[in-house]
Amino acid sequence: MFAENGVAAETLDFMGGPFAAWLGPRIEDGSYFGFVAEDDGAVVAGIGLRLTDWPPSPLHPTREVRGYILNVYVEPAFRGRGLARELMQRAEEEFRRRGVTYVTLHASAMGRPVYEKLGWAATTEMAKALG
Repeated sequence: MFAENGVAAETLDFMGGPFAAWLGPRIEDGSYFGFVAEDDGAVVAGIGLRLTDWPPSPLHPTREVRGYILNVYVEPAFRGRGLARELMQRAEEEFRRRGVTYVTLHASAMGRPVYEKLGWAATTEMAKALG
């Protein structure tokens, strides 16, 4: 997924180190979860979901938890079959089940059309790396 989005191969070793260290406790406490799609027992697509504490604001005075979708990926040989759409729909259902009413994600160029077809809209978010 990262390599397909232009991330240099030499930076991808974080998956076994920092990412795994971050992920473990969040899986244990239930704030990170997700779904996979399988074909003959092999995982061919997946989606990660995150619950995030968020402070109340004038626009959302009672929301305490927001959802965040990350790591959406479908193996190239399985694209175009609706797996990403299916995973996104399952994600939305699961967030609703957990009482989450506001969800965000950061879309790659490849993912943007899938999300837009499902009713997702761009926001005014901006970002800056402070390195």
